[in-house]
Amino acid sequence: KYLLDSFCRKTRVAEASEREETPLDCSKVLLLLRQASELKPAICTSGAFRSVQWELNRHCPLSVTVSEMLLQNGLKPCVCRLPAAVPQRLQRLQRSRRSAAGVVRGAAGASAATIEKTAYKGNSAAGIELDVETLKKDITRKAETIVGKTDVSKLTPEEAYRAVAWSVRDALLDAFFKTQEYWEQQDPKFVYYLSAEFLMGRSLTNSVYNLGVDGPYGEAVRALGYKLEELVDAEQNAALGNGGLGRLAACFVDSLATLDYPGWGYGIRYKYGMFRQGLKDGFQLELPDIWLQNGNPWELKRAGIKYPVGFYGSVKNGKWEPSEKVWAQAYDNPIPGFETKTVGNLRLFEALPDTELDLEEFNKGEFGKAVEEKCKAEDISAVLYPNDATEYGKELRLKQ
Repeated sequence: KYLLDSFCRKTRVAEASEREETPLDCSKVLLLLRQASELKPAICTSGAFRSVQWELNRHCPLSVTVSEMLLQNGLKPCVCRLPAAVPQRLQRLQRSRRSAAGVVRGAAGASAATIEKTAYKGNSAAGIELDVETLKKDITRKAETIVGKTDVSKLTPEEAYRAVAWSVRDALLDAFFKTQEYWEQQDPKFVYYLSAEFLMGRSLTNSVYNLGVDGPYGEAVRALGYKLEELVDAEQNAALGNGGLGRLAACFVDSLATLDYPGWGYGIRYKYGMFRQGLKDGFQLELPDIWLQNGNPWELKRAGIKYPVGFYGSVKNGKWEPSEKVWAQAYDNPIPGFETKTVGNLRLFEALPDTELDLEEFNKGEFGKAVEEKCKAEDISAVLYPNDATEYGKELRLKQ
């Protein structure tokens, strides 16, 4: 019913002149409706949902009354008149998605960051030329400059992943900058989603599929002797969430970009992620997940964007004077929308000390005191949900 109602709303605006009628495959529509009813609305941006929606649109390109059909199958009646030229009309309507300030138009007449995604004919969704030969050269160059190896045929899976990831990153950042520039020009209302967790998952597959470059990149990687599907397993998962809450936050940020809403997510750049599972004597052992040990090609450090954050202190003359200060350093993580040029953002903050090293204490031989401020600051963004059984653990959670 959700899909059919949505379909009816879109098709009612079609021109009245398009009235040619053809028979309707009711059994196919009902089958699709039953499939759709098994999908939760929370995953409405998933491939399964879009597949059902596309099939429903494909099998209803006509003028028909469906109330009787729905009543006979225990569904709520919904009457709609569907013109024969609905598929083409729907494609045009779906390109005019709504932003937070309504449907907005760019200089070229296209809706905000929703210009039609180009198929694999030389251009990516980001508008960059992506032929296989060019990608092979770019990946080879990234293997030299990032990994440090000139023979691309002798890369390990981890090294090949890094070379491909840094290549995809260029296309992702190009689309990201264009989106942010457009939003800055339009100055719409923004949505900001703050969460302690963001379980984003692997970025390589998400980026190539959402940008529409999985085809050319798959061919380029195969031509170099690898498989894109196998390189995905080499990615170190950013374990910045614990499950439900983190995955929900990730879906929100992904959906903001997919639906072209101007919005960002905000969170903490945990150094060690959640934890890495080990087993000892039949019991779970929690080990640190050092996911940043080889760097993160999907983030962009904003060296000029950091904010002071104060703790403790006292109030003097009506003004609070903190006795401890750390700096929140920003890192941007572009989030590409699906079948759109919009690329949103997840901004994560890392806690840095106000003073990196107390040289005076260090020269005295007090090495622990020399880096005490640095350690206390980095503890804040070290681990998601630190153990709060101790007083210091409770303070860390409050600081986070």
